[in-house]
Amino acid sequence: MRTCERAAVAVLWAAMLILAPAAANAQVDLVGQWQATYYEDPVDRRGGPLPGEYEGLPLNDAARLHADTWDPSLISVPERQCIPHPPDYGTNFSGARIWKDIDPKTGQLVALHTELAWMMPRRTIWMDGRPRPPQHAPHTWQGFSSGVWEGDMLTVTTTHLKTGYTRRSGVPRSDKAVVREHFIRNDNMLTWITVVNDPVYLTQPYIKSRDFMYDPGLTFPAFPCKVVVEVPREEGSVPHYLPGANPYLKEYAVKHGLPLEATRGGAETLYPEYMVRLRTLPSEKAAPPAPSAAASRPPSRGARNQ
Repeated sequence: MRTCERAAVAVLWAAMLILAPAAANAQVDLVGQWQATYYEDPVDRRGGPLPGEYEGLPLNDAARLHADTWDPSLISVPERQCIPHPPDYGTNFSGARIWKDIDPKTGQLVALHTELAWMMPRRTIWMDGRPRPPQHAPHTWQGFSSGVWEGDMLTVTTTHLKTGYTRRSGVPRSDKAVVREHFIRNDNMLTWITVVNDPVYLTQPYIKSRDFMYDPGLTFPAFPCKVVVEVPREEGSVPHYLPGANPYLKEYAVKHGLPLEATRGGAETLYPEYMVRLRTLPSEKAAPPAPSAAASRPPSRGARNQ
């Protein structure tokens, strides 16, 4: 899994070096306000995916079942309305602010902090080499992050995360996941690469990159979250679909004339070689309309066949 991750990061890094001026020998400064750009992955960064839109995700059967039974109305439940986005998910939608803590006696960098615009979750990235908490330590929405410089690239490893999402159509990310991030700055552009290794829901690393533009005038307004009754429902009711009962899972395939198998995701859908199999699969078609009650009624006794 690390080999796959390193290869992908190396390709991105090499491409950026070709286009960028020679980097300084010193570590780059990531501090500042960073405005999100939305050039990549509009399905994750804009309107959102349709139910059953899993292609390009290396998910396993457990993740697929979780997403198939997920109901979007779940986020309207009071207990879930104010959950902040974790670091591996929030960069899809938000600008970012980064600042640092310097030890006043030694002048050494102790920590970097990130804050995202949506719900303003704050995270500490420890840079002082402190040990990682034991495995049984409490998990939080932002987890425990530690960073190291690899040349001019900051690499951050995060553990102890609470369960979150890989995609906002119910595709899950477990609390056993290890998230590795790479921060690469070229002039006024910041590329933020996120690699999710999840032994519970993924068969190989899920890798994505997000670009940000330096914007010293960017401000984050306050984002108070107040729990309200968004959807009246019986106490204790949890929106969901039973396995096999979600009627919308074929909607994406039908809309775009795609084979249903391809939209179900899996590591194989990540690679160009899958195009060979894709050409052999039939496109999903909309189900024919149900017959009307009159058409399905058997002819009355004595009626003449037409």
